[in-house]
Amino acid sequence: MKKLSLTLFCIAFAISGCSNVEKVNRHKITLGAHPAVTPVDRTKPSWWQPRHAEVVERVKQGDVDLLMIGDSITHRWERQGDGKEIWDKYYAPRNAVNMGFGGDRTEHVLWRLENGEIDGISPKLAVLMIGTNNSNRQDYTAEEIADGIIAICQKLRAELPTTKILILAIFPRGSAEQRKIKNAPATFNPQWAKNNKASKRASKIADNKWIYYLDINKKFLDENGALTREVMPDLLHPKEKGYAIWAEAMEPTIKKLMGE
Repeated sequence: MKKLSLTLFCIAFAISGCSNVEKVNRHKITLGAHPAVTPVDRTKPSWWQPRHAEVVERVKQGDVDLLMIGDSITHRWERQGDGKEIWDKYYAPRNAVNMGFGGDRTEHVLWRLENGEIDGISPKLAVLMIGTNNSNRQDYTAEEIADGIIAICQKLRAELPTTKILILAIFPRGSAEQRKIKNAPATFNPQWAKNNKASKRASKIADNKWIYYLDINKKFLDENGALTREVMPDLLHPKEKGYAIWAEAMEPTIKKLMGE
């Protein structure tokens, strides 16, 4: 697979007849500049490569109108007791493909997109929710996480020129310390702040023509601005109630961008 470059990106836009190149290309991302924008696969856990192969095989079958791209938060749309029932209601009828992989960071998504997961399809919409795993510890800055999100969007635009993209703000989460305290909610913390900063920076790429940005994070919080375990039991992954909140908050935008 060819690596994305600014030159190839501009050519793809020209061929597709898109006129908003300037807005997107204002953010010059060089693949390999830092880990968040260096495509890499995973050999562990053992299910990762087989899942990738399954996604590649699924897209070869065609009839893909909606992509849900991300990490475990997206992956768990298909898990019974978490998001499956809601997925079956909202997204299965829309020929959706779940491209969520537990533990993935931006660089893993980039690798997957370069290695068959979007070949030969023309979805109406791709929803992107990625970055929270990059924010663990101090390995990545908010700026680097944003770069990773932007690089993914640029890859999607280059390869899927008729597909709209919806970037979701990275969801609120508990810190490592907060997650250890059973039954306690999560309040605003440095990791949550880093994700917010990355999301805001990545949102600058939105042109509201092909790339859109949506922040639904307040929907997950209580009246005191805290993230409760009723919504996300481990203060990171939604449970069924959290997925229902997510779907309902996103539905008007999904309908609009899919032309329904």
